[in-house]
Amino acid sequence: MAEKKEKARPGWSDIKSRISDWDRAGLIALIQDLYAASKENQVFLHTRFGVGGDVLEPYRRTIERWLWPDVLKSQNCSISTAKKAIFDYKKAHGQPEAVAELMVFFCEQAAGFSADVGIDEGYALALIRMFEQALRVVVTLPADQRDPFMSRLHEVHRISDFGYGVRDEMDDLLAEHGRDE
Repeated sequence: MAEKKEKARPGWSDIKSRISDWDRAGLIALIQDLYAASKENQVFLHTRFGVGGDVLEPYRRTIERWLWPDVLKSQNCSISTAKKAIFDYKKAHGQPEAVAELMVFFCEQAAGFSADVGIDEGYALALIRMFEQALRVVVTLPADQRDPFMSRLHEVHRISDFGYGVRDEMDDLLAEHGRDE
């Protein structure tokens, strides 16, 4: 008879089965331990429960740091880390207006850095993709929320004349979403 092999990597279902019978005090103690374990966990919990002031600020700081690095200090750029900030916010809370804020902020930072310092093709493609994703989210918002974001995206479009066809792609995306000026 063959032996039953154990899973090489435990997953959420393994954890869920272990804590399913815990009492309230045990779960609160676990959350407290997770809170103390990392700054990332603290940001997640602050966002999830809406405490600590502007819950978007840590995500904005991450986006700004990784899309507009200090080149004089030889800081690197990381599009994936900036995108992860948006993904992390979506996981923690995910309000559409706040997701739109972070996506538009991403575009503003990427376009500003590009206009200031210059970019490569990969950076340009990331900006175009995020511009498209931002438009898709923004057009679903009520008009009173949508209009300020659209103004900001039009400003991103205006300053995005730095090559790689970025502005032309943005023209097409604005026209596709019925928001060209």
